[in-house]
Amino acid sequence: MSSGFVESQRVFMKAQTLSIGELAKRSGLATSNIRFYEARGLIRDVKRQANGYRSYPLQAVRILELIKCAQQAGFTLEELSLLLPGDEFNASRHAELIASLELKVQQIEDMQIKLEHNKTKLLAVIERVKARPEGMTCETQADQVLDYLREDTQL
Repeated sequence: MSSGFVESQRVFMKAQTLSIGELAKRSGLATSNIRFYEARGLIRDVKRQANGYRSYPLQAVRILELIKCAQQAGFTLEELSLLLPGDEFNASRHAELIASLELKVQQIEDMQIKLEHNKTKLLAVIERVKARPEGMTCETQADQVLDYLREDTQL
């Protein structure tokens, strides 16, 4: 093989990969986050160059976008590791993906119910504090508010 061919292959391969700095710019994440996700196995196919630098595949940008979106939706990194595309994508993996997404939707709906309940309780506390009878000490009112909150331990 000619050295020109080898050099052109090296340049082509380099164009198909990103340094950690380039990946950080494209993804908007800090390099420490990228290394963390790599260590957790969320970013795969990372190569080491002769100088020890990491070389990331182009699809790492998409993987990082998926990670950011999924985290905003409430997925944990453990859940993400099961959801991210892997080497094999078959019918059972597809079913697992659907089940995980549906479970997350249910968890979000449960949380919305709890948050709405908490909001209602806090608004009631605000009204109680505002309506403190003249002459009532702050300590007495605090006791009454705590009694009210103890009636419902979801807050």
